[in-house]
Amino acid sequence: MTQVILDSKAVNKAINEIAKEIVKKNKDISELAFIGIHTKGVFIAQRLLEETAKLLKANPEHIPFGTIDITLYRDDLDDFGSDMPVIKDTIIPFDISQKNIILVDDVLYTGRTVRAALDILTDFGRPKCIQLAVLVDKGFRELPIEANYVGVKYESKENIKVECVEIEKEDKVILLK
Repeated sequence: MTQVILDSKAVNKAINEIAKEIVKKNKDISELAFIGIHTKGVFIAQRLLEETAKLLKANPEHIPFGTIDITLYRDDLDDFGSDMPVIKDTIIPFDISQKNIILVDDVLYTGRTVRAALDILTDFGRPKCIQLAVLVDKGFRELPIEANYVGVKYESKENIKVECVEIEKEDKVILLK
């Protein structure tokens, strides 16, 4: 059984609102860069970059973009046994130093994925700052990590799934019961 938390229209509205907040806090486009956490965070990051560029009247190709796979930085790899997750590419084709990194994920829950992503970023250098954007904050953190930009807060210990048009052919956020 599922419950729709955000439909396609609400997902787009949330992304637009997050982009507006990013613009408010980041006036200098030359310092801005987006990095999405695989998998759904990459799609959301790309949309945020495009919407932010539109609001700043800038070419989105002039804003650096990268992707992070946190698999090898997970603190629970031993729990997978022989069912190792598929490793995707981490691609950061720019110098992160002196950049305001907008780190993007689909759902913020325990904070462990973000912690792993922060570890990766420090392997690439020292950015000016890292700001976290998430489509859904479901609460119940295990680590002291909070998002700077949140599309919707929906506290639940139930599984929340973000569906993206790039994979599932439709944008929506659903609660799996």
